[in-house]
Amino acid sequence: MRAGRSGRGAADASRDMTLDIVSYGRRGPGGTLRLGADQIAQIQRTVGRTPEVMVKVSGGGRDVGGVEAHLRYIGRRGKLPIETDEGLAPQGRGAAKEITADWQLELCRSQYKPKPVLEQKDTRAKLVHNIVLSMPAGTPPERVLAAARVFARENFALQYRYAMVLHTDQPHPHVHLVVKCEHEFEPGQRLYIRKDTLRQWREQFAALMREQGVAANATPRQVRGQTRKPYRDAIHHRLRALRAFGQLPPSDRTGHRPPKTSTFMRAKLESLLQALRSGRGAVDDGKEKMRNTRAEVVTDWHATAEALRSQGEADLAARVDHFVARMPDVLSEAQRLAERWREQTTRRPPDREDAQSPGTRDR
Repeated sequence: MRAGRSGRGAADASRDMTLDIVSYGRRGPGGTLRLGADQIAQIQRTVGRTPEVMVKVSGGGRDVGGVEAHLRYIGRRGKLPIETDEGLAPQGRGAAKEITADWQLELCRSQYKPKPVLEQKDTRAKLVHNIVLSMPAGTPPERVLAAARVFARENFALQYRYAMVLHTDQPHPHVHLVVKCEHEFEPGQRLYIRKDTLRQWREQFAALMREQGVAANATPRQVRGQTRKPYRDAIHHRLRALRAFGQLPPSDRTGHRPPKTSTFMRAKLESLLQALRSGRGAVDDGKEKMRNTRAEVVTDWHATAEALRSQGEADLAARVDHFVARMPDVLSEAQRLAERWREQTTRRPPDREDAQSPGTRDR
C-alpha cells in the first residue's frame, strides 16, 4: 500500500481521489459511505468558503517571436526579474531573448511549420505553455511565489524548462509561469495539459499554499454551486477596463479616451437582444444540462451530509445542509445577460432611452 499526497508528481500521473468530496466517495464492505480525515478537512474548507486557488492556461507561443514577446510582457520590459528553472534571475530588456536562446526553441520540431494566412486557424504546436497561478486579494505575495517555486520544481524540473515572474500590480497576487512543451532529454515527449491535469494542479497548488500557512482550497465550481464560467483573459481585461472607465467621475472621463468595447460580448448581446425581440432564440440553451448537473451535485452533498452524521459529525453535516440551501439559482449566461439588460433598461433615464435604439447600445 502506497500513500501519497493528492496531485503530486508528473502532469500525466494517475489521479489520487482521496481529496475528492463528491462522486468519488468509496463505500465500505457494508455499503456505507465512509469519509476519511482528508475528505472531512476538504468538506470543512468548502462549506467554510475557504479562498479558492486559480490555476489556468492563458495561452502559449507558437513561434520564438511570440514566446519572447510574452516573456517581455511578464517581465514588464525588463523591470522585473525572471526566475528560471536553473535558479537564475535574468533581468533587463535582453532577458527574454537570453531565455529563448538557452531553451533552444529554434530546434523544436514545430518551429518550422508554415505560419497560417490571415483568418486561418493556427494549427502549429505550441512551443511553450503560459500558466497563471493566482490567489485572492490579501494573500501575501511572497508566499504565493514560494508555493509557485515548489509547484514548478515538482512538476517540471529536469523535464521541461520553465521561467516565472511574480506580479503584484493587481489586488490578487499571481505568478506567470512559462513552460517549454518539449521534454528536455526526450524530444518526442511533449507536455499535454488536459482538464484533469488542471484539476490536479489546482489541488496541488492549494496544498502548497496551506503549507505556506495560507488558507486555500481547490474544488470544482459546480460543487460550490457556481454556474458562471470565467471569461478568457482578453475578454476579462476588456470588461475590467470598461468598468473602470464607467466608475470615473464625469469630469475625469473627458480627459480619457474610452476603452474599446469587447467585440465578443457585443456580438453575444446583439444575438441575445434579437432573440428577445423575436421571441425565438437560445436564451435558455444549456440550462437543462446545468439543472441536471446541479441536481447531481445536491444529491452527492446530501449523501455526504448523511455520511457525516453516521460518523458523529453532526455539526459539519448541518453546515453542509446550510451550504446547499444557500446555493444560488441556476442561470445560463444568456439569462444572466438578459436580466442585467432589463435592470439597466429600467434604470436608464427616459430621454437617453429614447435617443438610443436597443440595437446600438454598448455594454
